Amino acid sequence: MTVPVPSSTDQRSGAARPLATEVAVALSYNGSTEAVLMASPTDLIDFAYGFSLTEGLATPQQIERIEPLVTPLGIDLQIWVSEEVAGRLAARRRRRVGPVGCGLCGIETLAEAMRGLPQLPATPLRLSDTEAEAAVATLDAAQPLRDATRATHAAGFWTPAEGLVALREDVGRHNALDKLAGALRGRDPPAGAVVLTSRVSVDLVQKCVTLGAPLLLAVSAPTTAAVDAARAAGLMLAAPVRRGRVDWLSRGEG
Repeated sequence: MTVPVPSSTDQRSGAARPLATEVAVALSYNGSTEAVLMASPTDLIDFAYGFSLTEGLATPQQIERIEPLVTPLGIDLQIWVSEEVAGRLAARRRRRVGPVGCGLCGIETLAEAMRGLPQLPATPLRLSDTEAEAAVATLDAAQPLRDATRATHAAGFWTPAEGLVALREDVGRHNALDKLAGALRGRDPPAGAVVLTSRVSVDLVQKCVTLGAPLLLAVSAPTTAAVDAARAAGLMLAAPVRRGRVDWLSRGEG
């Protein structure tokens, strides 16, 4: 299905290069809005699937259909789920409106912000420093929106056998990861590593663990809360990963 959304770039008068497009995107479930975020108007079906999964709202199997609605003010991703899921969402619904850099918008309690994570199952996947550097280098070479605008983040999925198998870009780092999570539906997350261009905050760790990926690589340093959460959940974490430097802060011991 072709969605008539704005271009991901815009050439404004006086700009040295195309500018990244940022629009308001609402995520509505069975007619009720759950969240409104600022995002790049690309890969929106993936965004709907991934946000639903990583925020614990609905699995891809529980989503019946997605209907993007373009309005003068932005894009409404109308997500239709089973009645059972809709009832659960109605019981906890709140309207969340947040900026692009906010990863915990609408959280109302400390317990929600620092929610407990499931323990990731043991995995034979282990990457050498050389492989971790190769994964980050491959991601760096595959970002057309970043190359055009110098204003976006990327999230990729890399496996030792296939290399970079999926990549999504967005003006927001959380959005990029959600789009990647949606793009990976039907694949096997335990078979590879999530690779991020951003710093690692605790909410990005939460999203990776919810996705089921056993390993997270990032080009920038993590926060203390992110490292603690990764260790508790058994998520292998290396950050930063740069040429000649790979800092393993969690080995997935749990």
